[in-house]
Amino acid sequence: MNIQKMMKQAAKMQEQLSAALAEKTVEVSVGGEKVTVVANGLGDIVSIKISKEVVDPEDVEMLEDLVLSGVKQAIEKGKGLAQSEMGRLTSGLGLPPGML
Repeated sequence: MNIQKMMKQAAKMQEQLSAALAEKTVEVSVGGEKVTVVANGLGDIVSIKISKEVVDPEDVEMLEDLVLSGVKQAIEKGKGLAQSEMGRLTSGLGLPPGML
C-alpha cells in the first residue's frame, strides 16, 4: 500500500472527524442538576447553566466547585465521545495506535 495515499486518507478522516465532533455535544449536570455544562466532542465548553437556587453570595465556593466539577466532567465526556468516534471510523483500517 502506498504510504502517501494512506497518510492523505488519514488526514482527510481526521478533518471529517473534527468537523463531526464539533457538531456533537455532551451534557453533564452536577449538584442535583443545579449546574449543567454542555461541551462538544472537541472538548470545548459550549454552555453553562446555573440554577438561581444555587447562587448564594454567602457560599460562592460551593458554586465554584460545582462549576469546576461540571466543566471537568463535560470535557472528559467530550473526550470519550471523540475516542469512541475515532475508533468507529478507523476500525478495520489496521492503523497503528496514535496514527490519526
